[in-house]
Amino acid sequence: MSSLTVLVALITAGGVLVLVVAVAVFGGGYLLTCRIWPFRACGRCKGLGRLHAPNGKSWRDCPRCNGKGRRLRIGRRIWNNAERAKRNAI
Repeated sequence: MSSLTVLVALITAGGVLVLVVAVAVFGGGYLLTCRIWPFRACGRCKGLGRLHAPNGKSWRDCPRCNGKGRRLRIGRRIWNNAERAKRNAI
């Protein structure tokens, strides 16, 4: 093997290793975020829990978050489903 082939193989292997480590770090950070802060602000009402009524003069509850202003994160929904499946499997 030439030294160039070995160098390319090391760079490629190192790139895959860096990618795997980066995915693990970001995934672990997201799971930690889902554990500590399970809710996020509702995207429709921006966390207010209310929207202007169609006439624009009064307020009504946000239909997406039911007036709470927050929604469960996707990662936390997956976490809750896994916990429920584990609990029901026993």
